[in-house]
Amino acid sequence: MVWFKAFVAGFLSTLIFHQGLFAVFFYAGMAPSEPFNLTPVPPIGVPAVISLAFFGGLWGMVLWAIIGRMATTGFWALAVILGAVAPTAVAMLVVFPLKGLEVTAQAWVGGLILNGFWGLGLALFLVLMGARNPKSLQ
Repeated sequence: MVWFKAFVAGFLSTLIFHQGLFAVFFYAGMAPSEPFNLTPVPPIGVPAVISLAFFGGLWGMVLWAIIGRMATTGFWALAVILGAVAPTAVAMLVVFPLKGLEVTAQAWVGGLILNGFWGLGLALFLVLMGARNPKSLQ
């Protein structure tokens, strides 16, 4: 059940924290495309934001495997740090080149900020859903 909670936490964090901050960046003129992209993506034509949230759920499970049993300080700090670095590195080094997208310094910085905020949201949802034992948070 805890793995399902980790997936849901990552999925929700993508929709609320990642895309929420992306909306702030977009409306401030700092992001080139709109948040909550509903354009269908291959191979089955789901909206891009749902595909992104699905992968956010998978990343949530990966981070849970690493940070799930850590003490409070390590849990929150590593959720933000790993949330920022791991998905951003995979996006910039694998996904962007496969999609023919340009990897720039702005994309790296934006990715680190967005994904770090996603990691914070992931940790918050894990706590709120009871995936973490409240006694381990003291």
